[in-house]
Amino acid sequence: MYKTVTRRIAMAITGAGFALAATMGTAQAEYPEKPITMVIPLGAGGSHDLNARVITSIIPQYLNQAMIVRLTPGASGQKGTQEVANSKADGYTLLFTHNYIDMLQQHVENLPYDPLKDFVPVARVNYAPIGIVVRADSPYQTYDDLIAAAKADPGGIQMAHSGNWGALFVPAAQIMKASGTQFNLVPYKGGGPAMQALLSGDADITMGFPSTLGAQVDAGKIRILATAGNERMIDDVPSFAELGIGGDVGFMHRVVLAPADTPADVLATLNEAFTQLMEDKTFKRMMGRLNETIDLIDGPGYQVMREQQTVDYKALVESLTQ
Repeated sequence: MYKTVTRRIAMAITGAGFALAATMGTAQAEYPEKPITMVIPLGAGGSHDLNARVITSIIPQYLNQAMIVRLTPGASGQKGTQEVANSKADGYTLLFTHNYIDMLQQHVENLPYDPLKDFVPVARVNYAPIGIVVRADSPYQTYDDLIAAAKADPGGIQMAHSGNWGALFVPAAQIMKASGTQFNLVPYKGGGPAMQALLSGDADITMGFPSTLGAQVDAGKIRILATAGNERMIDDVPSFAELGIGGDVGFMHRVVLAPADTPADVLATLNEAFTQLMEDKTFKRMMGRLNETIDLIDGPGYQVMREQQTVDYKALVESLTQ
């Protein structure tokens, strides 16, 4: 009997030891232990897709794990956004989105998620000024030509964009308001498909960002009529400010978000990886080839911007829909 009891105690101690070891192993495990998925709520070939391919090719060396891109277009960015909002808050599913989907859409639609409550920023990677583009064979040689044609034929010019209240739609709406014109705004599943609509002749104009325009300009397929900002990006192309389009019209912030309640240490690990990425020489060279900026803002810093954006975008929507 004594031996039986002793054996049971020994087995209990051994079992407890295994349980403790397993618990300690879990506690000591460091994030990330498996690949991270970066969901893009937009279509293939757009500026987010191109930027993400550069990010995910370099950042694994700072995370010691792969980062995988998953394109989930649909519902003007809401499909992919909801997917991440519903995912586990463990740092393994992130959202690579922009300010219009993130903070503006809530003021024009009933969303299946709450952007401020369901997400926390990891980092703002960069920003991009938009450009108004036409095909190289377009009759519109200048911005003034385009506006004159739009005034002569309200709604007759087909404008391809990446989704209602998205990164191409909002600047177009602002420009129409400022110029007293009306384009026929046709939605596509991302900037890439919108550009293809222009190139195929299904649209007269579209808009795009540096990473998607350079190759098409070099190939002689498109002409840029104007670019966002106070100063010229291209010597012979006027800025929005020169054309009387003031304010911050046409600037898109590319931001990485995580589900709310993602642990602070996981967010810290991700932020540190993105900070190191911004200093990586290969990353800088590849982003330079895309003509993209590198301008990191950490999660807390961008959260301050998000909270101001929601105020500003509410006022913008009210001004455009009155």
